[in-house]
Amino acid sequence: MPALKEMLMRYVAPALALSLAVAVTASVGMSADRQPDPRAAALVAQGKSRLVAGQVQGAIDSFEAALAVDPGYTAVYLELGEAARREGLQGQAIRYYRMALERDPKNLAAITGEGEALLEKGAVEKAKRNLAQLQSLCGGTCAESRQLAAAIQAGPPKPAVLTADAVSPDPVVTQN
Repeated sequence: MPALKEMLMRYVAPALALSLAVAVTASVGMSADRQPDPRAAALVAQGKSRLVAGQVQGAIDSFEAALAVDPGYTAVYLELGEAARREGLQGQAIRYYRMALERDPKNLAAITGEGEALLEKGAVEKAKRNLAQLQSLCGGTCAESRQLAAAIQAGPPKPAVLTADAVSPDPVVTQN
């Protein structure tokens, strides 16, 4: 019995100190209102301007660089999701939006973006679940809720199908 008491006295205090340190570190890392690294914010601004200019791959490069500088900056994941959607990579976009939601589960922009990407993939019912989640968080009057509702109302985009009749070959005669 004295050995057990001695062992408890020896290990309980350090274990409590370690658990307190882990709890404080975790709570600091999960803070939603923290300021992003200024370099990451500059890279995100550069990426946004490239996205507006139609340079999607350049924008993705800027966003990924911002992510390397500040991996906890949630807005980077939202921008990467938007860029992936513009490239037609809805699955990748959904992954980025879900990463943003892991960091901030009530992020309305991430819920909306994920819903639109799901809709673009043809997953209408899942997009409607995102709309229901938005409506429970902000009601039907917030901009994000109206945006996703309008996208669902319009329906998934029609896939561009090219038929053989639509393509006419150029008649070229070559001589051997």
